[in-house]
Amino acid sequence: MLKKKSAHFSQTFFMIALICAGFLAGCGAAGKDDGKTAVKVAFWGSPEEIDIITHSISDWQQAHPDIKIVFEHTPYSGYDSKILTRIAGGAAPDIIATEVDYFVTFATKGVLEDLTPFLEKESLQTDGGEAGHEIFSIDDFFPAIRDRFTVNGGFYAMPRDVAPFACVFYNKKLFDEAGLPYPKDDWTWEDMLRAARALTKTDEAGRTVQYGFYGWAWQNFIYGNGGALVDDVKNPLKTRIDDPRSIEGLQFYADLINLYRVMPTPVALANMGMGVDLMFSSGRLAMFLSGIWETPGLRNYNFDWDVAMFPKGPHGDRAFGSGGSGYAILKSSKNKAASWEVIKALTSAIGQAKLAKRGLAQPSRMSVAQGESWANDPLPPANKPMLNDAVQYVVFSPFHTKWREIQEKYISPQLDLVFNGKKTAFEVLTGLAPKVNQVLQSKD
Repeated sequence: MLKKKSAHFSQTFFMIALICAGFLAGCGAAGKDDGKTAVKVAFWGSPEEIDIITHSISDWQQAHPDIKIVFEHTPYSGYDSKILTRIAGGAAPDIIATEVDYFVTFATKGVLEDLTPFLEKESLQTDGGEAGHEIFSIDDFFPAIRDRFTVNGGFYAMPRDVAPFACVFYNKKLFDEAGLPYPKDDWTWEDMLRAARALTKTDEAGRTVQYGFYGWAWQNFIYGNGGALVDDVKNPLKTRIDDPRSIEGLQFYADLINLYRVMPTPVALANMGMGVDLMFSSGRLAMFLSGIWETPGLRNYNFDWDVAMFPKGPHGDRAFGSGGSGYAILKSSKNKAASWEVIKALTSAIGQAKLAKRGLAQPSRMSVAQGESWANDPLPPANKPMLNDAVQYVVFSPFHTKWREIQEKYISPQLDLVFNGKKTAFEVLTGLAPKVNQVLQSKD
C-alpha cells in the first residue's frame, strides 16, 4: 500500500510539474526582464484542477500581453503556513487562492489587501477577454460567499466558487432494484432513514454488503436540527454545541452508524480498502453526502446517478456547511493594479463557465450558475441546479483564528468516540463546551 501511494504521489507530482511548466513556458519566466508586469498567483489543486485553472484565462492572457501570469502550485496541506512563511521571507506571490477556512487565517493576520477601492473604481464595464466586454457587478456573486469574504466592512477576496455540503448522491439502479422512488429535494431525515434502511443489505453471516448511506459532513445534522456550533459565526464568543438541538442532531448522525447500521463506521470504511466513489459506483453504497466537487470523478464511471438536496430536519430546518474559494491580493504585492486585472479575469464569467463545464465547482456568479454552463448543462448530475437554491442555507465555519485548532485538537478526537459508539453525543458535547468556550474567549 505504501509503495502504491508513493507511486501515485510521484505520478501526480510529475503531472503537476508538466502542466505548470508548459503553461509557464508560454507566459515566460517570472524573473525575465521582458517589459511585462509579472503577476504571481499561488494556488493548490489536483492535476485536473491545475489544467482547468491555468487554461481558464488563456484567451485573456493573449489579449493582455503586457501582463505575465505566473501560476505557482502550492500543496493544499499547510497552504496557509507556506504562504505566511513566504510573506515573512519577502518572497510572496501577488495573488493567493484561498478557501473559506484558510481565509480566516489570512484575514486575521492582516496580510490581505482590501479590494473595496478597486471595486469602487470599476465603472459599468470591465474587460472580459474573448467576449469583448462584460458587465462587472459585485451583485452578480452569491450573497453568502460575498459575506464570507467581507470583514469589518472591507472586501478581501473575489469569490471563484461556492461549495455547499448539500449533495446527497444516489445510485439510481439500487433504488430501482429496491422499488423505491428517487429522493426529492423536499424530503426529510425520516425519508432518508427509511430509504437507507431499505437499501442496506447483509449476507448470511450478517456482514453488511451494501450500505444505505454514508456522509462525512456531521455538521449538517447539527445545523439541520436547528442547532449550531457557535452563537455568531462572524463573531463567535460562545459555543452552542451543548444546545439540546445540537446534541440531538449529532446523536441522530451517530445512530445512523451504531443504531440503524445503515452507515459504515470509520474503521469499517477504512477496512474496505476502496474509496467512497468506488463503493458508490460499484453498488456497495446507495447514497452518500458530500459536495459537488465529487462530480468529475463520478463521471468516469459508467452508471446512472443523480443528486438530491440534503433533507430537512425533524423541526423543518434546512441548513448545511459549505466550502468555497476566492482570490485575494496580498498587501506585500508591488503590482496591485495588474493583480486586480488578473483577479477579474480569474473570476470572470468566462473563467467560471469553463470551471463549471468540468463539473468541478459551482460558480460564485449567479449569472453563470443559472446559465448553460451549470444549471442547464446536460452532463450529470441532472439536479445540480438545486445548488443554486441551496446556497441560501449555507453555514460557514466560525470566523475565529483558533477555530481550526479547536476542531482538530478538541472536537474531532472526541467526536470519534461518538461515531464509534463509545460515548453519547450528550456526554461528549457537554464535556467539550467549557473547553471550547475557554479557547474562544482567550486573548492569546
